[in-house]
Amino acid sequence: MLADSAVASRIPAQDLERARSFYAEKLGLEPAEERPGGLGYRCGGGEFALFESSGASDGEFTQMAWQVEDITATVEALRSRGVVFEDYDMPGLTTVDGIAEVVGNYPSKGRGERAAWFRDSEGNLLAIGQAIP
Repeated sequence: MLADSAVASRIPAQDLERARSFYAEKLGLEPAEERPGGLGYRCGGGEFALFESSGASDGEFTQMAWQVEDITATVEALRSRGVVFEDYDMPGLTTVDGIAEVVGNYPSKGRGERAAWFRDSEGNLLAIGQAIP
């Protein structure tokens, strides 16, 4: 029933203007659409919305991710804009310079994925990934 439907993420923001500034200044994204209490963004073939919420994510899981062509260059570019990447050192997940290699992740895309995680101004955990062919 939903296989042919577009997918879009919804990300909570306790302070919508602070979030708008983060997404513009740090990620280089401007809203494609605005409404009271919400901002809509388009990236590649997908979309997401920031919505004003009194609640917040606990930030313990990835809420949204972008697939990129060159994760090393993307991490470097985002760092130059002030994005801080998470570091992990646990069984099965270790980052080196902010990037982890996750073998076996999404096998339809290759033998795994290189991934990096960061938090937005609202504490939401976001990621970028690059397939390992």
